[in-house]
Amino acid sequence: MKKNLIKIGLLSIAIAFASCSEDDQPELVTPPEDNTRYITLTGSFPNDEGTPGNGGTLAYAITPENAADPNYEVDLFKIENDAFVNGFALKSSRTARVQGSADGKFLYNIQYTGTEGGVFNKYSVGEGLGFEEVGYELNTAAILGTAPRWMKAAEGIGVGVYASSYDVEYEVEAPNFKFVASDSELKIAVLDLENTAITNTAIFDFPWTDEERLAGYNVGRVDVPILNAAKTKVFIGCRVRKYDTTATPTLDENGIPKWPYGEIDGTKTLILDYPSLRNPKVITSTNSTAVNNSYRTMTQYLGTDGNIYQATATSGADILRIGSNNEYDQSYHFNLNTAIGVTGASIKAWRYVKDGIGVVLYTLANTDGGYVALIDLNTPSNSVKLATDVETDADLSSTLRQFQYIGLVGDTAYVPLTPAGKEGHIYIINTQTKQISKGAKLKTISGSYYLGAY
Repeated sequence: MKKNLIKIGLLSIAIAFASCSEDDQPELVTPPEDNTRYITLTGSFPNDEGTPGNGGTLAYAITPENAADPNYEVDLFKIENDAFVNGFALKSSRTARVQGSADGKFLYNIQYTGTEGGVFNKYSVGEGLGFEEVGYELNTAAILGTAPRWMKAAEGIGVGVYASSYDVEYEVEAPNFKFVASDSELKIAVLDLENTAITNTAIFDFPWTDEERLAGYNVGRVDVPILNAAKTKVFIGCRVRKYDTTATPTLDENGIPKWPYGEIDGTKTLILDYPSLRNPKVITSTNSTAVNNSYRTMTQYLGTDGNIYQATATSGADILRIGSNNEYDQSYHFNLNTAIGVTGASIKAWRYVKDGIGVVLYTLANTDGGYVALIDLNTPSNSVKLATDVETDADLSSTLRQFQYIGLVGDTAYVPLTPAGKEGHIYIINTQTKQISKGAKLKTISGSYYLGAY
C-alpha cells in the first residue's frame, strides 16, 4: 500500500523555470499608467470541429459606464478575412481559465492542454483590445501537467492543483475479488502573480485514513483552492467518489474487476498548511453529499466575517461554511432551494460580494433556462429571485456550465449572459437595492458565448 509522502520541490521549481529559456521570453512591457477601472469581458468560440467553447478565449475591456448602457454593443466575435477583429486572443488551445486582479488591471491564465499547456501568462488590461502581455511566461507543466486546474487563491497568489488516480488495488481471489484501495496522487504549485514565479510545490498521495481507504473512497479531481484570512491554510475542493466495496464487481474486457459507486458520507475539503504545503488533512461536512470541486468557476470565497463560504457547484444547491478554526461549521447550511422557494436548483456560478451578500447563477431540474438570485447568507429568507428575461432563454443552462466569473465593482455586479450563438446582455445588479437591469448588448456567432466579467 502506498504511503502518504510529501515532496516539497526546489527540484520541481527548477524544472519549471528551465522549461522556458530566456530566448523564449517575451520582451518585458511596462504599460502606461491608466487609472480607469475597466471591466474585461471574456468569451469562448468553437474549435475546428464546431464544438462550442472548445476553440479558445477572447477578451475585450469596457468601462462600467459602457457596461451599463443598453445602447452600447460589444461584438466580441466579429470576423473579417477569417480573423477575429474585436477580441484579444488569450493564449490557450482550449477555453482559458481566466483569473483577474481585484482592481481589474491584470488578467492571469494558465494555458489548458496543447503544446503550451501549463504555461502561465499575465496581461495588463487596457480599453478595448488594449491588452499587453507582461512579465515572463512561466511553465508550470513540470509539476502540474498540461491541463492544470488553478485559481487566484488570494490577491497576488495563485494555486494550481492536479489529481490523478492510481489503478484500483485489489486482492486476486477470483471470483471473490477483495477491494483494497483507490488512491490518487496530488500535485500542487503556488504562484506569485505579482512577479510571475513559482514559490513552492508539493506532491503527495491523498490523505485518506486507513478506514476510508478500505471503504472505497477516491478523489478523482481537485480544484478551486483558496487561502484563509490569516494565509496559514489552503482549502481545496474535491470530487469525491466511494466504491461500493460490499457489491459484487463486474469484469471489464481485460478481466479487471470494477466496483459500482455508493454514497459518500459528506462533502469533503482538503486542507494544507500554507505556505509550506505540509500536513494535508480532510474535513467533512455532514450537511451535504454533493462534490465541491466545481468545473470552471470559483466556488469558494473568503467572507468579510473571516469565514470561507463554499458552494457545492456545479450540481448542488448548498453553500457551506468553514470557520476560523479551519473546520466545517456543522450548524450552518444555506440551501438555495429553501432560501428562494424553488426546487431542483443547481448552483452553476456565484460571487460573494460583502457582509454575507452574494450573487448566484443557477439552473433548475428539467428545464433549460438560466436564473439569477441575490442571496443573503446571514438571513437566507432575505434572498430573492431576480426577475429577468434570461429565465425564458431555452439554451442558457449549457452556457452556465462553462461560466467562469461574475464581475464586481463596489456594490455592483456585472453578469454577461448569452445563450450559445444568440445575443444577450450584461446584467447589472445593484446588490444594495436588489435591482437588476439590462446593460450593454452582447453579440455572438454560432457556437460562441460569453464566459465572464472581471
